[in-house]
Amino acid sequence: MIQLSKTKMPREVDLSEVLDFKSILQSFNTKGQIPAGIVTLENHSGHRLFCLENCPGFYFIPGALSVEEQCKWIKESLISFPQPPNRTNHNPFYGPMDNLFVAAKEKKVFVEELSSSPAPSVDSSLDPKRWKLVEEQEVSSIGKSCKTISASVLLRKLRWSTLGLQFEWSKRNYDVSLPHNKIPDALCGLAKRLAAPAMPSGEEFKPEAAIVNYFGLGDTLGGHLDDMEKDWSKPIVSLSLGCKAIFLLGGKCKEDPPVAMFLRSGDVVLMAGEARECYHGVPRIFTDEENAEISALELHFSKEDNCFLDYIQTSRININIRQVF
Repeated sequence: MIQLSKTKMPREVDLSEVLDFKSILQSFNTKGQIPAGIVTLENHSGHRLFCLENCPGFYFIPGALSVEEQCKWIKESLISFPQPPNRTNHNPFYGPMDNLFVAAKEKKVFVEELSSSPAPSVDSSLDPKRWKLVEEQEVSSIGKSCKTISASVLLRKLRWSTLGLQFEWSKRNYDVSLPHNKIPDALCGLAKRLAAPAMPSGEEFKPEAAIVNYFGLGDTLGGHLDDMEKDWSKPIVSLSLGCKAIFLLGGKCKEDPPVAMFLRSGDVVLMAGEARECYHGVPRIFTDEENAEISALELHFSKEDNCFLDYIQTSRININIRQVF
């Protein structure tokens, strides 16, 4: 299971050796120069791609998504993607949760319903049937004997949701028997276009599943492989949204020294072929105003709903789209 872990507040580190594809793109556009070990291509939609000579199958597309597209997928990630039958990290504790973002916006609260039946042998606090959603003002009349947790807290504790074919974390495989909806058409179309440079000749990407990761303040994603899909020649399409992060791309062994690069909102990473065998992770996100680099998102959301603005100012969302079979 991919674990998002909470760490201490990051200390000051030297970031001078971190690859910055935004700067590399600017340098290429103005001077026609790129650093040694990096190759550049242009895809059919006019976006400039960068590859690493020592990691075949890895593609970085800086600024692939417009601000409008970024805002659209941030909204979908918060409103639609956690909706049943999609599963989230909250399911084992609270069951399927309808309209979590709306409940958080309306300041609603989840309350544990006490049962008069004998207690089961396992911890009953993990029984998802024992929780109901109530208005905030109702909590005081319920009594202190019932556990409560606000929807806004649960929204902040949302760490993953799964779209399309559902991944069974305990068994580490895709369970086709679980209820699921197809990947939304708009996300399918976007993934197919973005995946094209990394696909085997003459083949089209078939989005069948996606995992959405939600990073909060201090969260990290440890080094891992995405290894449960059948054909590794097909890419994973990874969309980065929200606060800037550092992405580490390692080798085929955990001991191999990784390459660090900045990931900004709107960047896209493709990993196919040999790159699928490389460990990778996210050791840090930047939530301070100086380094988060989300001013365009803040401006857009400031004209709409402050709930989106409040969330994304200290968060990062990553949508990983996969072809399973």
